[in-house]
Amino acid sequence: QVRLVESGGGFVQAGDSLRLSCAAAGRTFGGLAMGWFRQHPGKEREFVAAISWSGDTTYYAESVKGRFTISRDNTKNTVYLQMNSLKPEDTAVYYCAADAFRVRPSRSAVDYDSWGQGIQVTVSS
Repeated sequence: QVRLVESGGGFVQAGDSLRLSCAAAGRTFGGLAMGWFRQHPGKEREFVAAISWSGDTTYYAESVKGRFTISRDNTKNTVYLQMNSLKPEDTAVYYCAADAFRVRPSRSAVDYDSWGQGIQVTVSS
């Protein structure tokens, strides 16, 4: 498994931007597909974005497409989620996750074997 630590969350106004970071340690980061998920209170964890180990394949949930961008820097063992034009409905705990087994990133939480502890993002209207 790989250890994942998220940072960059916080409280912002609608329309603002935030960049989440997820630092990885414990195994070769360059071989991992990475994903971001979020969980609203009382709801299931939902897919937000995912990126292949090389960075050349990315997927997004429809609700964030055009506003969020996932990227990675394999030299820094870090994956990012740039969130622009934030909306109150983006308020959630955000988790990064690592998948050591698939070449193409997955939209399914069950395919990820390592998870960060989560970080709160709150968007006020």
